[in-house]
Amino acid sequence: MTAHHDTHGHIGHERGSDSDVAFAQLLELDADVLASYLAELTGLLADLIDPTPARVLDLGSGPGTGSFALARRFPTAQVTAVDLSAQMLHRLREQAAVHGVTERISTLEANIDEPWDAIGANGPYDLIWAASFLHHVADPARTLAQTFEQLRPGGLLAVTEMDFFPLYLPEDAGVGRPGLEARLHAAMNTQPDHEWTDQLENAGFTVEKRPFEIRLDHAQAGPSVNAYALGFLAKLRSHATDLLNADDLAALDILLDKAQPNSVAHRDDLRVHTTRTTWIAHRP
Repeated sequence: MTAHHDTHGHIGHERGSDSDVAFAQLLELDADVLASYLAELTGLLADLIDPTPARVLDLGSGPGTGSFALARRFPTAQVTAVDLSAQMLHRLREQAAVHGVTERISTLEANIDEPWDAIGANGPYDLIWAASFLHHVADPARTLAQTFEQLRPGGLLAVTEMDFFPLYLPEDAGVGRPGLEARLHAAMNTQPDHEWTDQLENAGFTVEKRPFEIRLDHAQAGPSVNAYALGFLAKLRSHATDLLNADDLAALDILLDKAQPNSVAHRDDLRVHTTRTTWIAHRP
């Protein structure tokens, strides 16, 4: 995968109304299917932070999946969700009403690469969350320095990266040659994993790196797994034209075609296997 494919460890997307909606839907499906993982991660943060956080900052919040997980875990906290997209924040506010947390989640449209005057107005923060976000900023070192300044002493920063998109299909998907999904991942996932330990330490944090391996069968993944797999595989397919041979592309197109009996949209043999890494950074 070359840099322009924009698929390693996050969901690349082009700015625009339709693409923002599709991006938000994928993130919401991810949070739905991986709800047990989010509960585990936020539970770990709750065990590590003292006292219970009163002010939480979600950097690059998107439609608010992290904000809602944090609001559930810390029911007395005020959460500030920051994103560059007004449409994402509008969707977040709508969902906050659905979740009954409108009074506890505020939104702020801001560019993280610019001065943090508005972001700092609600600080200092006890906990800062940055999920699949840090690799997007123009100057990670500067962003981490600003994050350090916005945390109270003793506060935590949680930086999470998706190592790569999940695997869903059995080895033999019943279409094309066995191993299609593995070949798709091998063709696109050629960049090194994200690594933030040194930059976090340089910013003044003490750091603990925590890997999470997630394995869910179809029942554990729940009813959203088919839409989840369809969305992610379609995203990968959009970048794969020059990376897979014609037979693999044709097989992938069949799997993505809802009218086909073997489509990912209808299968009951899907599972989810993915890994995430979180750097838990403590401000002394």
